Amino acid sequence: MTRTAEIRCGIGGWTYAPWRSNFYPKGLVQRRELEHASRQLDTIEINGTWYGAQKPATYAKWASETPDGFVFSLKAPRYTTAARKLAASAAAIADFIGDLDAFGDRLGPVLWQFERGRAFDRDDFAAFLTHLPATVGTRTLRHVLEVRDPSFRCAEFIALARAERRPIVFTDSPEHPSFADVTGDFVYLRLMRARTDVASGYPPAELRSWARRARLWRDGGEPDDLPRVLDVPAAKKARNVFVYFINGAKERAPHAAMALRAQLQSTS
Repeated sequence: MTRTAEIRCGIGGWTYAPWRSNFYPKGLVQRRELEHASRQLDTIEINGTWYGAQKPATYAKWASETPDGFVFSLKAPRYTTAARKLAASAAAIADFIGDLDAFGDRLGPVLWQFERGRAFDRDDFAAFLTHLPATVGTRTLRHVLEVRDPSFRCAEFIALARAERRPIVFTDSPEHPSFADVTGDFVYLRLMRARTDVASGYPPAELRSWARRARLWRDGGEPDDLPRVLDVPAAKKARNVFVYFINGAKERAPHAAMALRAQLQSTS
């Protein structure tokens, strides 16, 4: 069977000192860490852009160090989502997005993170969504929303995200609202419960569960063992799935991503 959707497994960033003793080869120079990481995994989420956008030349350099088929996702700068009025953020969004064409075909989803304390205001949030451009250069953009305030756990937000076809991040963190309603054309997970005492970050049984869920999403279904706001599932269609191991015992993240990738390859 030829599939039209795929599952990618990755990590957040590539510069982390503990990885130099348990992921990167001994003696690897720091400037080659991205080159190595991008050949063990097929996606990386860039977190540094949350603190400030980079220059196009930097994006192009990162892209040049990765193999064909690899993609980056990246977090939009916090100044775009922390604005007092989201409806007034069009110029800041455009300034950031305009440089992303430098990634070329390595450009994956753009993540817009809204911190706890940013309560759901339907009109303001709807206006923000209209500012997210569909393209940059000749490339179609993929936007994903991460909301961390409990006020977003409501039917009105889910309906708005579905109407705009914007996916919502699912995280297994106990600190943030977690709901797995499918609202867009792809699925995006940020998994944050890696454990130091488990070599693969997550026990094998838990990785098997995430592999099963990822395959369900990819093939058009939805897991029945994750919380949702609405009982009504999304339309059944194949979807790309992005899974990132972000936090918890971060030193285990690369091994968790590689273990999940192996699990998927062995059971696909």
